[in-house]
Amino acid sequence: MKVLYVSKAMVVEAYRDKLEALGGLVDVTAVVPDRWGSERPEFSMPRGYALDVLPVRFAGQNHLHVYRKLDVLFDRFRPDLVHIDEEPYSAAAFQLASLSKRRNVPAIFFAWQNLPKRLPPPFNGMRSFVFHAVSGAIAGSENAAQVLTRAGYDGPVSIIPQVGVDASRFMPSAEARERMRARLGVRDEDLLVGYGGRLVREKGVYLLADAVAQVSNVRLVILGDGPERTRLERTTPSAHFAGRVPSVLMPAWLAALDVLVLPSLSKRGWREQFGRILVEAMSCGVPVIGSDSGEIPKVIGDAGVVVPEGDVAAMAAALGRLVASGALRRELGTRARARASACYSQERIARDTVQFYRSILAREARA
Repeated sequence: MKVLYVSKAMVVEAYRDKLEALGGLVDVTAVVPDRWGSERPEFSMPRGYALDVLPVRFAGQNHLHVYRKLDVLFDRFRPDLVHIDEEPYSAAAFQLASLSKRRNVPAIFFAWQNLPKRLPPPFNGMRSFVFHAVSGAIAGSENAAQVLTRAGYDGPVSIIPQVGVDASRFMPSAEARERMRARLGVRDEDLLVGYGGRLVREKGVYLLADAVAQVSNVRLVILGDGPERTRLERTTPSAHFAGRVPSVLMPAWLAALDVLVLPSLSKRGWREQFGRILVEAMSCGVPVIGSDSGEIPKVIGDAGVVVPEGDVAAMAAALGRLVASGALRRELGTRARARASACYSQERIARDTVQFYRSILAREARA
């Protein structure tokens, strides 16, 4: 089976572990933008798959970007199936669904959107076209699948996260932990508590800072960047701000943590869609605390602690319990590693995805 996999998400090098896993099962050619916003993608030699880097219009615009020279690649590769790793209302999904339909090649799309939205023109029209042009859809969560159904999509849907985690890279490391603690000057008696992701209001990092201030023997490290960084640096001078961390260096940072917290806050039109940083930390054997926003409780399961979103006191209490009990930290860390490996490994995601590919092709053959 030859699969053309088109994705802006794969500009992140660590995410391309999924392509390697898929490449062990099918013949994959991946397409990524040559740039995204002001940043150039991270590129290394692909292993087990082919990688084509194409120019795009409106680079950095999630739902507006389109590819150049895609038809040339399409005709050269001649895929059996096209995997459109984009929301169905995006211009790229419309472009790829149109191209696939003209070439009579089955296509599927991916959706994370977990809240119903009324789309203005032309996005509502593009979504309607994609719904009718494709042969299947992958939803990142049950809520995302329900949103598709409510929006009028009635084709086959499989629920599979967009990307998994490579357990051979994201793994416990006493060496990384000791090296990072020494670098940051963390005392032996202190726990290193971390957050990773965008520094925006809805991620609730300011609430985590308030919770940490209520717990003794805790040092906070913040991985990521965004518009809230200046305010957070001003109000949380004791925290270490690492800034944007390249994806290939993230395993060492996460393995150094004693606890990771994702304190997301739902807002109008958004709630947490997955929380990939949770899965990466869990794979490193790190206990996690998450708010009950969106998909976070389902991702954590019984392998961490879930607190009501916006509840600083509950977050501080959870941190306090973990500070006080090394046995609890070890138990949750073991559960976290096992859950990440069983449910969210790249191999599991790849197997489930290829199984869906095959079901779509079999369905098309019967039609």
